[in-house]
Amino acid sequence: MKVWSDSFADNAAIDEQFAFGKPDAQAHVALSQNKNPHLAWSDAPAGTRSFVVICTDSDVPSQGDDVNQEGREVPATLPRVDFYHWVLVDVPASVSEIPAASHSNHVTPRGKFGPDALDGMRHGVNDYTAWFAGDEGMRGDYYGYDGPCPPWNDTIVHHYHFTVYALDIARVPLDGRFGGDDVLAAIQPHVLGQARVTGTYTLNPALA
Repeated sequence: MKVWSDSFADNAAIDEQFAFGKPDAQAHVALSQNKNPHLAWSDAPAGTRSFVVICTDSDVPSQGDDVNQEGREVPATLPRVDFYHWVLVDVPASVSEIPAASHSNHVTPRGKFGPDALDGMRHGVNDYTAWFAGDEGMRGDYYGYDGPCPPWNDTIVHHYHFTVYALDIARVPLDGRFGGDDVLAAIQPHVLGQARVTGTYTLNPALA
């Protein structure tokens, strides 16, 4: 399989229009356009009946003590964990492209509606659901795509991996509300092939 994006080159920077947050001179970060990027793929294995699209940030701090704190930095040596930004399942086998801004084109406080998505596809919740759980104005179930917004004081650039999985089933065997870990566990016996494209993003002016 091959996966690519017309919105960014592999291992190159993602434009702020596809991010949840963008740099701001006064507040460090401001809300951005939050468009989902374009994705396309080819050479799916024989027998493919559907696709799953998952985006993860592999560089999220494992501890939040220093995150977005004035006068402090998130050290590069801190262990990192994955953060799900997009969980899209039941993409028909006839589909090989997702247009930019087709699943998200703005920040939606309290999250976008789900799990139903375009053309019979379904969205899982992303990890902004847990991130905003304690924020009265933002908490909710964040279905679908919500883009990069790494700590503005992180000392490393974050990497966003868009992985497309080809499955031998037409529907992921999950119902109701589900997340990225649920999907990866459910599809594990059904993956015929996979490929990914990676973009980078930072809100730290020293790294831009």
